[in-house]
Amino acid sequence: MLNLHSHLANLLLGQRLKHDLFNHSGVLIIPARTIIDESHLHMIYMHQISISLNDLEEPSDLSQFHGCDLIDRSVRIVRDLFEQARYRRIIPISEIQKHILPIIQHTVQHSDLFTLLSWLKSSDDYTYRHTVAVSILSTLIGKWLQLNDEELIDLTMSAILHDVGKMYIPAEIINKPGTLTDEEFDIVKQHTVYGHAMIKATSGTTHRQALVALQHHERQDGSGYPHGLRSENIDLYSRIVAVADVFHAMSSDRVYRDAAPFYSLLNEMYQFAFGKFDAKIIRLFLDKLMQAIVGNEVRLTDGRTGIIVMINSHDPIQPLVRVGNAFVDLSKCSIQIEEVIPS
Repeated sequence: MLNLHSHLANLLLGQRLKHDLFNHSGVLIIPARTIIDESHLHMIYMHQISISLNDLEEPSDLSQFHGCDLIDRSVRIVRDLFEQARYRRIIPISEIQKHILPIIQHTVQHSDLFTLLSWLKSSDDYTYRHTVAVSILSTLIGKWLQLNDEELIDLTMSAILHDVGKMYIPAEIINKPGTLTDEEFDIVKQHTVYGHAMIKATSGTTHRQALVALQHHERQDGSGYPHGLRSENIDLYSRIVAVADVFHAMSSDRVYRDAAPFYSLLNEMYQFAFGKFDAKIIRLFLDKLMQAIVGNEVRLTDGRTGIIVMINSHDPIQPLVRVGNAFVDLSKCSIQIEEVIPS
């Protein structure tokens, strides 16, 4: 449970109470089914009433919410649940399954890839938005790989929990606005081990969820950490989450650097298929990404704007672009996509 000086206050606004809310003397303060506004928050604070996500009604129909609002809601829930976990050293697994998993599943089912990416790019609350983004992207990849429903749930939960060990890393290192020292990086690397141990000790989790926390920084060529595993020893879920993890990190604005230009992002992801990441997953992800932006307006590196009209099967990251009445085949010139212009 959280008190109202926490971030939960923002999450409560506009939500409906499931139960009557009483003060410590047993006096009814707010009746059940009340939609909470600022005045109710003030009463809760003044009476020092503790309240949790379980005191709120779950929306019966998530489709009534705009997708971007749903993602923002899930980010706030992740932040609050993980802040609880940071202080209690217990993963609130049932709350995650109840409040976060359905939003991830709904968002994946009802949104197109490029729209999702634009919603996930916000630099606000990067740490927690990253958790949501990696969960959504991992679930999409799992669907494209035709995992069954049970496997998809396990994969999504694995992605939600992949960085849970970071709660053991000092905040000043996690939020440092610059390059980490070698000593600091060694400390950060331990989040994989901490997360693995924490998930294993939590009832209701699975072995593969713990493995993803441990392995999502391992690389196909053995250059990753913590154990330098190679491809055949890295779980499929870990390989999926690794791709989602690095893509969102590179495509997001951070305190210490801006998001990579689109062409740089594509080229780096393409190069990752040659050694560091699972080539099948990388190529599948890039193919789906490029197919999702057919018909979108783009700005090219020479300053012109155009419309992507076709993906080259032999070179998917260099599509055919219509610029005015002319067509530019990016696979046959040095011009690249600077950015995709939101519609």
